[in-house]
Amino acid sequence: MGSVLSVAARGDAADEVVATETSAAEVDAIVGRAAAASAVLAAASRVDRARLLRSLADALEADSEAIVAAADRETALGTTRLTGELARSSFQLRLFAEVIEDGHYLSATIDHADANAQPVARPDLRRMLVPIGPVAVFSASNFPLAFSVPGGDTASAIAAGNAVVVKVHSGHPATSLLCAAALQQGAADAGFPADTVALVFGTEAGRTLVQHPAVRAASFTGSVAGGRALFDLASGRPEPIPFFGELGSINALVITPDALSERATEIATGLAGSFTLGLGQFCTKPGLVLVPAGTDFAEQLALAAPTTGGSMLNERIRSGWLASVDALGGSDDVTTLLRTAAVSLYSMPASSVIATGGASVAFEECFGPSTLLVEYESADELEAVLRLVPGSLTGSVHAGRGEGSPGSTAALALALLTERCGRVLWNQFPTGVSVTWAMQHGGPYPATTNAASTSVGAAAILRFLRAVAYQNLPAALLPLELRDDNPTAVPQRIDGKL
Repeated sequence: MGSVLSVAARGDAADEVVATETSAAEVDAIVGRAAAASAVLAAASRVDRARLLRSLADALEADSEAIVAAADRETALGTTRLTGELARSSFQLRLFAEVIEDGHYLSATIDHADANAQPVARPDLRRMLVPIGPVAVFSASNFPLAFSVPGGDTASAIAAGNAVVVKVHSGHPATSLLCAAALQQGAADAGFPADTVALVFGTEAGRTLVQHPAVRAASFTGSVAGGRALFDLASGRPEPIPFFGELGSINALVITPDALSERATEIATGLAGSFTLGLGQFCTKPGLVLVPAGTDFAEQLALAAPTTGGSMLNERIRSGWLASVDALGGSDDVTTLLRTAAVSLYSMPASSVIATGGASVAFEECFGPSTLLVEYESADELEAVLRLVPGSLTGSVHAGRGEGSPGSTAALALALLTERCGRVLWNQFPTGVSVTWAMQHGGPYPATTNAASTSVGAAAILRFLRAVAYQNLPAALLPLELRDDNPTAVPQRIDGKL
């Protein structure tokens, strides 16, 4: 098998071999141990699993210095950003401890037997959500912590009662090994199997993993091409499994004439900071901006954009970004407003987008510090362009003070974006995703492969559960959460009433 290199992103240290690619036989053995660990997790009480999650967070923080140093070496994201990302990872683990202690996520529902029920007699039925089984997690390139080994997919899967096998991203293997070691220690400290979290290395190992018959679900954050290939593998199995892929997102942002007249400079400054944040390597970067025609906003945005950059995550991503901006800048009707090593900015009239049926170059994610302005002449043009925007994680509207009511241009834009986005924003920018109970981080394809799910927030746990209804079981055989005396005090819906 091939070697897995840890590569110094800044080129200021020697590369090193940190692992070898995982063979098919090794994947099989790893998944077998994960299945055994899943059985332990599923049988554990919610109280014990909450304790496990907090122990994982503690162990991650105990090794934070070494983890952040390794991540900075491999990604050049900087210790400030990475320290915050590790804090987010620990916070996610503790949030899911609260989620499972709360118990709402189980949807515990009881319908007592009723011989007089209409139209037919009703048996005793009790329904709740249970763990799905071992979960395959595919790490992201741009978040070596929060969307990788110790990330939200891992946290939510374990909270649901499933062990996790993570396919390590090639951009940060040393970081992944350190994170896994910390989490395995945290699991052991809490009295759970170390195989609660395991790793595999290599592209072929990832394909083998998603097709392994004991793997019951998979999650992915990355490119459309890579995610779609894995989605097809998961769907083409003899027994298909759920695949929760976060692929590509345009994240359209609309600026109304009233907003521009009130605070153009403020919007330009905020937008420049948003689409160049982290060198544009965020899945929520606003990549398409619809702005009124006949203004100097493009010039203001160009002035607000930074003139210096930094190291992108790796050479492959940098090359991909350069190829994307070359293609965009060479398209008919596209005007280059700014092109530097740090940022690229382009503009085109809405009429050309509409005439060509949605110039494909305008609606493909360009992963890096660039965005495209589309200038619209009327509300009709704005609507026509928005109807061509593909499924996205976010959609944003910047409106004037008097546009917060139905019938305004801003309200129209909001309604159209709601049809094709998982999160809609008003007078704010989409970069920066809060880990909360109400967060939705998903959207229609190609943003994700399952628009009903989220990879961030409390509801992420629902991806890795399945429903079971128990009919006419003796009380002693029922899960504690479905018993009439409700010893664990979870919320229950009983005969239709909470």
